[in-house]
Amino acid sequence: MMRNLILTTTATIALGAFAAQAQEVRVYNWSDYIDEELLTKFEADTGLKLIYDVFDSNEVLETKMLAGGSGYDVVVPTGTFLQRQIEAGAFQKLDKSKLPNIDNMWDVVSSRTEQYDPENAYSINYMWGTTGIGANVGKVKELLGEDAPLDSLELVMNPDNMAKLAECGVHFLDAPAEMIPMALKYIGEDPNSHDPDVIAKVEPVLMAVRPHIQKFNSSEYINALANGDICVAVGWSGDILQARDRAAEANNGVEIVYNAPKEGAQMWFDQMAIPVDAPNPDGAHAFLNFIMDAQNMAAASNYVYYANGNKASQEFLVEDVIGDPAIYPSEEALNNLFTTTPYDAGVQRTVTRLWTKIKSGT
Repeated sequence: MMRNLILTTTATIALGAFAAQAQEVRVYNWSDYIDEELLTKFEADTGLKLIYDVFDSNEVLETKMLAGGSGYDVVVPTGTFLQRQIEAGAFQKLDKSKLPNIDNMWDVVSSRTEQYDPENAYSINYMWGTTGIGANVGKVKELLGEDAPLDSLELVMNPDNMAKLAECGVHFLDAPAEMIPMALKYIGEDPNSHDPDVIAKVEPVLMAVRPHIQKFNSSEYINALANGDICVAVGWSGDILQARDRAAEANNGVEIVYNAPKEGAQMWFDQMAIPVDAPNPDGAHAFLNFIMDAQNMAAASNYVYYANGNKASQEFLVEDVIGDPAIYPSEEALNNLFTTTPYDAGVQRTVTRLWTKIKSGT
């Protein structure tokens, strides 16, 4: 009888622990990438406890995903990384019967994300944008003149310009999957090339400007630009637009502009997906469906100043977002954007070695 009681008690404790875990949803997203009021709203709407952690590079996320056992229910890789992780078996297919808000998604974006996730079977688009150049207009023109090429790769790939800009500070993304295609575009090569001999051509280009780059980082440039600590950043559209608005709110005399380079800019997609070993897949689906609510998605975009893949959200976007061509490009500008596909393991090793060399400057 006592043995049965112990077994029953143990089972009850185990079930209780399981139930407690099941009531948590663990999300791993990019830093500075959501209106935090939405996190509280999700808990209020669903009764689920949200554990929300952040990262600032795809490489950090990929290390966790490919090692397995990440412990997260929802993660947010960029499209090229998502594709490689799908192929590695890191994600589970979405149960779209649990995602009634999926009808809100925008076919213009969904058709492009299928390049990384056929039939969008494993992911939904969260945000998308371009990789380009943020500049402190006053400081850059002071150093380069009124005709400074703010909308051209010449600004950051021409060593003569960079030598002058070093005086006020330049940051580059610590993201080889962004910077190498950009350098290839600058020299007239296919930015999506997987040929190691073609990729090698970016080494002299980037090494020529390396002495003038203050830092490689994928998040610090937001505040650095806004505060006037640096004058140029190669970064993601929404981050630079955040910096622009922070500077305007501070009324600190710093005017920031963002440009997708006229030579062509990389279009990227951040996708929400559920790890194959997610502790709470039902909770994960609840989070994805919550995000796909038109007003919730609009609130996220209105906060971070990124475009999203949710058509229904557009009526709730503020004019500063939906009406800004740096965020929602015109059809003509969209046609000048390019996408890239993930490198295979061999090419990735080449890219990693090259990037390490460029960052070290040796």
